[in-house]
Amino acid sequence: MLSEPEYKRLLTAVHGEIRDEAIIELLLQTGIRLAELARLMVSDIELPAKVDREHTGAVHIQGKGRKARTVTLNFKACRALRNYLQVRPRAEESELFITKFGKPIGPRSIENVVTKYLAVAGIQGASVHALRHTFATHHVKKGTSLASVRAALGHESLATTSLYVGLAREQMDQELQRNAL
Repeated sequence: MLSEPEYKRLLTAVHGEIRDEAIIELLLQTGIRLAELARLMVSDIELPAKVDREHTGAVHIQGKGRKARTVTLNFKACRALRNYLQVRPRAEESELFITKFGKPIGPRSIENVVTKYLAVAGIQGASVHALRHTFATHHVKKGTSLASVRAALGHESLATTSLYVGLAREQMDQELQRNAL
């Protein structure tokens, strides 16, 4: 899991690389899995007519065990995806994320993209999956209901999601200790 300063550094590191920024924003803002991201099609994305804090989008995901779910796209994810779709190369492929050669970008390539920007941001020991943990832990910490986090992550059981309560508490303990007045 990344701390708030770390994920902000990651977003700063990728800023301006439109496709890669969309990949990282989508991972951070939705908590979707690497395989789910790699399978996304352009048709799975619903963007609002106006991208702002008042309007949300949606992404339709084929999750583990072929279980489909729809996850909200907040304004940050919508903005990054809109920017990417405006410059996405024309391609016969309907996969959302493609290479400069118009071919679908696979899971290993997505891992390489994320690893590259984690290194640029000076973040060690993190992976694509750490962005999923970052999403969940920070949402729990900021008061998002466990039911909403569970639905976004595609967990069957609330017990699985409740693990993030412990992570959020552990982080809070460290921050309050470190930032004692």
